[in-house]
Amino acid sequence: MADLTSIIKAYDVRGVVPDQWDEGVARAIGSAFAEFVHQETGATSVVTAHDMRDSSIPLSRAFAEGVLARGVDVVEAGLGSTDMLYFAAGQLGMPGAMFTASHNPAQYNGIKLCRAGAAPIGQDSGLVEIRQWAEQLLETPEGVFARRPERLGTVSGRDLVAEYAAYLRQLVDLSGIRPLKVVVDAGNGMGGYTVPVVLSGLPLEIVPMYFELDGSFPNHEANPLDPANLVDLQAGVREHGADIGLAFDGDADRCFIVDERGEPVSPSAITGLVAVRELAKGTGTTIIHNLITSRAVPEIVREHGGDPVRTRVGHSFIKAEMARTDAVFGGEHSAHYYFRDFWRADTGMLAAMHVLAALGEQPRPLSELTEVYERYVASGEINSTVADQAGRVAAIREAYGQQDGVTFDELDGMTVSLPDGAWFNLRASNTEPLLRLNVEAADEARMAEVRDEVLAVVRA
Repeated sequence: MADLTSIIKAYDVRGVVPDQWDEGVARAIGSAFAEFVHQETGATSVVTAHDMRDSSIPLSRAFAEGVLARGVDVVEAGLGSTDMLYFAAGQLGMPGAMFTASHNPAQYNGIKLCRAGAAPIGQDSGLVEIRQWAEQLLETPEGVFARRPERLGTVSGRDLVAEYAAYLRQLVDLSGIRPLKVVVDAGNGMGGYTVPVVLSGLPLEIVPMYFELDGSFPNHEANPLDPANLVDLQAGVREHGADIGLAFDGDADRCFIVDERGEPVSPSAITGLVAVRELAKGTGTTIIHNLITSRAVPEIVREHGGDPVRTRVGHSFIKAEMARTDAVFGGEHSAHYYFRDFWRADTGMLAAMHVLAALGEQPRPLSELTEVYERYVASGEINSTVADQAGRVAAIREAYGQQDGVTFDELDGMTVSLPDGAWFNLRASNTEPLLRLNVEAADEARMAEVRDEVLAVVRA
């Protein structure tokens, strides 16, 4: 029997196919998911979508069989991005399941689950129960068919990409902006499917890169968080004299921005820019940011009359805090952007549209537009493989605890704030023997100094 604890992570299902999970496991998870949402809210229908990986269709169909066996109907949206699935769960008022492994290599696949209205399901909000029920089904000889409901569910198909595009275009009107040349690197992922629909017929000249849907990722990994995967986009922007470059990850729920010089714009700067636009609407003042985003984000939010709220890293924490505070927007250092107008779900496409609108509504190039949001220098996330995570964190606390004016914060990992305003966060990975370091300081030299000091202790 598959070890479900190895594939059901903090926020989703993720593992190698077929080594770690297969259609039998997908069927059991589908049945458990249907049972969970039906017991919790009386849900009678579930919507599914899938990415372009070879294993996505058979896994999603097996999952649907499990759902149907519980007497719950399935609406198959077919090909889509993760944020399109969130749109479906919100617009249709149904729990949803997206089949994708996002930016992971080709041999992986996974499932992102949500409640109706795109509300998250994570380890602390239902995923453990779903895993336990799926394990019981896998141990039963008849499996998902052991207990027949009064009626089996039915399957219907619904193409939602046009409705998804129309909804986004209603939130950000790009029809009146100045003409822009936009290079888009879809990384052979779902951006190649959604971008032509969402951004067509607008004052945008789209230069496509790697729009062919191909789950083997023949050009580069669909993970723009790794600078190596931005190189082609940066070259493309320079070659075409473009105004902006957009890079989407595999399931197109994250978007990274490159300016007209081919230089990356930090997700913290994008968080600040979009936060200012959302605050200007006058429909709310709370902005969520995780603790790894730049200190510039809360400064900018306050300067524009907003109330910044700092959270742990991870979509379930962000979405819960957005619900609690009625926040209008939330941003993470990893280029996940959350919108109250989008059921508090993350959507890279909507963030990209906000940046295109901000750029196209004024004459300056993107580098000038965003420089006011780039106040400090960040290291980016640096991973160190360590056998004793807790011991290395304790060593850092000891090293810095002896210095005057140093403060410690343990909201998520350990954040150490230094007297000159520099700070760093050290977090242990939940799934690997890694410590993740993020450093920020006033300038490059100070950032490098702090980074090297911390790594010397961590890697000692």
